[in-house]
Amino acid sequence: MKYIGAHVSAAGGVENTPLNAHNIGATAFALFTKNQRQWQGKPLSEKSIDLFKERCEHYGYKPQQILPHDSYLINLGHPDPTGLEKSRLAFVDEMQRCMQLGLDRLNFHPGSHLRQIGVSDCLARIAQSINLALEQTQGVIAVIENTAGQGSNLGWQFEQIAEIIDQVEDKSRVGVCLDTCHTFAAGYELRSLEACQETFAEFEKVVGFNYLKGMHLNDSKGVFGSRKDRHHSLGQGEIGWEAFRYIMTDQRFDGVPMVLETIDETIWAEEIDTLRQMAVGTL
Repeated sequence: MKYIGAHVSAAGGVENTPLNAHNIGATAFALFTKNQRQWQGKPLSEKSIDLFKERCEHYGYKPQQILPHDSYLINLGHPDPTGLEKSRLAFVDEMQRCMQLGLDRLNFHPGSHLRQIGVSDCLARIAQSINLALEQTQGVIAVIENTAGQGSNLGWQFEQIAEIIDQVEDKSRVGVCLDTCHTFAAGYELRSLEACQETFAEFEKVVGFNYLKGMHLNDSKGVFGSRKDRHHSLGQGEIGWEAFRYIMTDQRFDGVPMVLETIDETIWAEEIDTLRQMAVGTL
């Protein structure tokens, strides 16, 4: 079963996200549980929590169909002790928000060394940050998103993700979200059936599909290997449709939330419908 949706707005409260997802025909969705560009967020009210759960049940969204995303400010590999502690506290808060909402995973960008510490040192800090957060929470999987490798961001190579996972103590509570734009920009080819077979075989070998807990389905404005995080609407960028057809027909991608972060939300419903037709073999 393919769960397909988009990262929908939480304007007016998280309780509006299931409705916004339903309105575009989504069977999955992503959300921010607080303002993603602020360190502090207002506590979730009991009213918002109850309404969120009620609407998820009403529209048929189970936890495995929902992929919350943490704040963009968080850097779990921060080289500075003050910045690291601030990020770790914020990440625990994000995990606790997921617990309150009955969600079972939290998607996050792994972190950046800011050209101040070595790659392996930064990856170890990220893993330790995850370990500390898992000790303080229950039932929520920390889902590492692969990056485009822009600037000093880590997690753009499958080996880097594997190195983080290797150092996480509770392997049952760590996972991966693959972003197609980031994957392509990082230098993993996706523009043909053969390329997809090779790239995802590499992912299976280095990381493992057992860790796949989400997908971001985005085309890329940047060229192959550009290391630039620039999303585009499906079929309008450098990747083209073949990769998305491959994903929709491969059972290894079943059962995880696959969400659009494409640039034109006015065509999300159309993109979702196209992907659904690919999944059932009518397109």
